[in-house]
Amino acid sequence: METTYETSAPSQEAIDEESRRIRRLRILVNLTLETIAGGGLSPEQAAGMVAATRRVALEMFPGKERTFDLIYKPQFQRMMHAVYRLQ
Repeated sequence: METTYETSAPSQEAIDEESRRIRRLRILVNLTLETIAGGGLSPEQAAGMVAATRRVALEMFPGKERTFDLIYKPQFQRMMHAVYRLQ
């Protein structure tokens, strides 16, 4: 007996929606990085912005904590270190 598996490819609409969410996330991350780079925030305020950005990212992409931490967390850490001399 032969078993066939049907996989449904995502619709173009779903692909477009995910692309929009990715684009929005990139804009949010870049704005957060630029704001921190400006140096007008206290380290606590900057850390709060990073945490808020992470929360929004996880609302947009539920269950992707590890992905966020692998891709964006190092960028935020480098910026925080550069601006505030934090590790």
